[in-house]
Amino acid sequence: MLIIGVAGLTLSAEEESWLRAPNVSGVILFARNVGSRDDVIALVDAIRQAGGEDMLVCVDQEGGRVQRLREGFTRLPPLSTLGQAYDRDPAEAVRLAEEHAWVMASELRATGIDFSFAPVLDLARGSAAIGNRAFHADPAVVGELGQAYVRGMHLAGMAVVLKHFPGHGSVAADTHLAAATDPRSRSELEMADMAPFVEAIEAHAEAVMVAHVTYPAVDPLPAGFSPTWIGSILRGELGFRGAVIGDDISMKAAELHGSVADRVHAHLDAGCDLVLACFPDVVPEAIAAVAGRQADVAGPIAGLRATIGATWAGLEDNPQRDRFVARVTALESP
Repeated sequence: MLIIGVAGLTLSAEEESWLRAPNVSGVILFARNVGSRDDVIALVDAIRQAGGEDMLVCVDQEGGRVQRLREGFTRLPPLSTLGQAYDRDPAEAVRLAEEHAWVMASELRATGIDFSFAPVLDLARGSAAIGNRAFHADPAVVGELGQAYVRGMHLAGMAVVLKHFPGHGSVAADTHLAAATDPRSRSELEMADMAPFVEAIEAHAEAVMVAHVTYPAVDPLPAGFSPTWIGSILRGELGFRGAVIGDDISMKAAELHGSVADRVHAHLDAGCDLVLACFPDVVPEAIAAVAGRQADVAGPIAGLRATIGATWAGLEDNPQRDRFVARVTALESP
């Protein structure tokens, strides 16, 4: 029900108690939680010792500027480099997208992390929040590369989280800092920003993260708080049966919608299975808010738990990984 953030490289006694709360499903890691690779492995182990073996551990490991784990991990280029490669050679770019995804996911799995919030399927159309995190401006290109990325993550044994449904890339405002509104019609959204999500859902993505953006032509509520977007459109019309995840309740666009408890309940009432409480200062109130709610832990959330994964020793002795890393990192070479 909740995925929470913790403060540092090790768990405090209070944080260990948070992980024992019945409706805490996982922990999201940030740069503040990351030292060496061994430090990360030790923290992941400590999280599961405190919260149980089913505790999810996740991170944003997109590449480019949004890559939390760096020391001892492949420095992944941003997804925009794959879009640029597509403009030169589409078939080669599709292969590179699969390889980028496999490298990212296999390294996280070898570290004990269940999943990354990836891939970004927003269009590269001027959003301050998205920028070069997006593959391309063309929805057809994003859809093809997105499906390739899904395949690569699955080959590494990792569940996929598509973001930020129904599309943040055409909205200039950054929802981390301000409210964001997209005034376009439902049909305009379907033909552009929503199209890559439909394709990736068809490729059997396990989860979707919903944007804090408001689309008033469809619903006056932001998508992550909207039963229309989550229940009627995503689950009803698109037939999505995986986990629905609300974006971080600490973001400025979410703060406009009431207290921490109000935001948590609004996400869950709209149909979200998981809510992100990324900053430790909001975690106690978020945990208190869900204390009386029933969670379906055997449902869509269970699909996010990784089941297979290479070891670091296996990865470092894998010539295929060496080839993939060389090809992917060359995307940023001059």
